[in-house]
Amino acid sequence: MKRFFLFIVCLSAIMIGKAQSYNEVVEKAMDYTFKDSLSQAEQLFRKALKMDPSNARNALLFSNLGTVLKRQGKIDEAIEAYTLALNITPYATAILLNRASLYMEKNLLDKAYVDYCAVIDLLPKNKDARLFRAYISMKRRNFDEARIDYNVLLSEDMNNKAARLGVVMLDEKEGNIQAARDGLNLLINNNPEDASLLKMRANLEFGQGNKEAALLDLEGALKLDDKDAECHVMLGDIYLEMDKKEKAKIAYEQAIALGIPRGRLLEQLKACN
Repeated sequence: MKRFFLFIVCLSAIMIGKAQSYNEVVEKAMDYTFKDSLSQAEQLFRKALKMDPSNARNALLFSNLGTVLKRQGKIDEAIEAYTLALNITPYATAILLNRASLYMEKNLLDKAYVDYCAVIDLLPKNKDARLFRAYISMKRRNFDEARIDYNVLLSEDMNNKAARLGVVMLDEKEGNIQAARDGLNLLINNNPEDASLLKMRANLEFGQGNKEAALLDLEGALKLDDKDAECHVMLGDIYLEMDKKEKAKIAYEQAIALGIPRGRLLEQLKACN
């Protein structure tokens, strides 16, 4: 009995030592993560996972490892780590969203769509999942599905700017130009300091042949942000369409000065001569 008791005591001590060692490695890995020592954090997370492969905390460790890998730009490895975490906890919405964002980064839209659907099944009001699923649906030209997601978001918050922009883009793609214009007008009235909205309306008006209206919006956008190179390119394109070649050339040269490669604008510059 004494020998058996000693065996149990020794075994318990070994198990406690193992647990402490695992916990110590995890704590050190987290410490390195907070200090942005990502390579060391990665090594320690991997070490802890090998030390105790069946530990219930490993789902969190795989998730943390995925985040560390993502921050290092190791996207494929990060996806693999998140997938291993989801193999343990398949209903972890935060991990599903993290993996979906990486699928989006790699343009793996079908895989991202599946993850966003899983999140919405669990959390029907999740804004990020709804927005990105709507974006993917729009890319697939499933406009009805995209509109459903945007409408769900707007039913929760009529001031959801991203969802309202999504509806504007849907209206434009479906040829409902007046509805798109009305939507943009409302957004601009509510966000008068947002130059990107003026650019968007300028692009809409230019596409409809309303050059003067487009010019007014671009001039307004440049008053808000005169360092917007793309805005100068658009300005040049409109001036060129209006046969105002000198003004077009000035706009293109300003865009180049702000970082647009000259080679990209060679054809437009030739047309200005």
